[in-house]
Amino acid sequence: MVKPPLRTKSIGFKVSEEEYARLEEAARAGGFTLGEWCRQVVLGSGQETEPTGPGGAEAQALMAELVALRAILLNVLFKLANGEKPTAEEMQRLIDRADSDKLKKARERLAQAAESEGQQEEKS
Repeated sequence: MVKPPLRTKSIGFKVSEEEYARLEEAARAGGFTLGEWCRQVVLGSGQETEPTGPGGAEAQALMAELVALRAILLNVLFKLANGEKPTAEEMQRLIDRADSDKLKKARERLAQAAESEGQQEEKS
């Protein structure tokens, strides 16, 4: 395995508590440490808007739609299996709920997949 180049220089800046919390959440959602996420954002600025890695923007968007679709489908199938027919209002609530957290769940799933892949590579 090739080692990354030794990092000997440091860049720092101050942020508010709220900004720090937002940065931490963005890093965590992408499966990065805060430092690594900031490094990728700064070095990638002008090229991309989000760091690549576990779940780049395209993979996250696709996974988010699949996660939402799965949530809606499973809820509807559960109702139908119990002999119930979902109303238009219930369907809209299901859609709204699935859409509200689809990106977060997608990022979590992609990070889990990347972690699992990394563990598989370590075993081989």
